[in-house]
Amino acid sequence: MADINAQFTRAQEDVKQLPERPGNLTLLRLYALFKQATEGDVHGDKPGFTDIVGKYKYDAWAQGHRSGRREAAIRGTRRIAQKRRSGVSRPNRYNGVV
Repeated sequence: MADINAQFTRAQEDVKQLPERPGNLTLLRLYALFKQATEGDVHGDKPGFTDIVGKYKYDAWAQGHRSGRREAAIRGTRRIAQKRRSGVSRPNRYNGVV
């Protein structure tokens, strides 16, 4: 597990160095993986309708409840490594960027 922790820490640094900012959907997915890996399953009250960003973040994190911390760290590390290698976001049918 120490190896994946080191890779996860590196990925957290690498995401700040991506050549272009990922799209919102990708950022939500990365946020959810980060929260699941660092804090586990979602907890706390769901933000109200006036906090749209908070609500989307909470919902994204809640969708990851099926995976454990280790699995989320592995998936997050892989996703960031893909972004780092490609350097370019690829189109997506939902928002144009993944």
